[in-house]
Amino acid sequence: MVFRNVIVCHMVPGSDDIVGDVFGYYDKSTRPQDLGVIGRRLLSFHDLYIHVIERREDPRISGQTRGLPAFQKIAEAIAPYVTPYPKYWKNPSDSVAKEFYSWVPEEDSAPESAGRNLTVIIGRIKPGAEPDVARVFGESDAGSLPVQLGVTGRWLYSIDDVYVHLLERTDAAAADGAGQDHEQPVFAKIMAELSPYISPYNPETWRGPEDSVAKEFYRWQAED
Repeated sequence: MVFRNVIVCHMVPGSDDIVGDVFGYYDKSTRPQDLGVIGRRLLSFHDLYIHVIERREDPRISGQTRGLPAFQKIAEAIAPYVTPYPKYWKNPSDSVAKEFYSWVPEEDSAPESAGRNLTVIIGRIKPGAEPDVARVFGESDAGSLPVQLGVTGRWLYSIDDVYVHLLERTDAAAADGAGQDHEQPVFAKIMAELSPYISPYNPETWRGPEDSVAKEFYRWQAED
């Protein structure tokens, strides 16, 4: 099982390549894996920067709570493009989204060789609505639907008014169900139950669920 942290910031639209190149340089020239970091994904969504950090285990358990080896240099290099999102921001830890719900199947039926596809869904969350959103997904995930759809994990986060939904599925399930899962009646029911609490990040451009998916522009995985 991979432990993930999610960082959310503002990002200047169109600066994906610049920010990605900075991380590419330091991920190759330093060894994040020595601090327990085994992967990272950088994504953009409108004016948002989403940084998913993957670790072997929870740093609160491993004790590996230090930042990246070149954290200060990276921060300085991306500062013109990436800025804090939360209104209450005082230090870097305030950019870390809070996980308020997670689910993985009791028995993962996917073969070990099966690839895992991670989709990052973004929206806005009503202040204080995390328990209600967790309840809706908890009731749905208690049934057989997630496993039927090849879902191998779900993690929900919030930071200020931003909602981040990490949805992990087998590669085969993601390919077979691309753009079709939201057409199922049970999906419509979930969306209706979430509607008082979750809304599109940008209502002016939102036309359907596919418009809530963040775009990955950089990925790194440790080789050892």
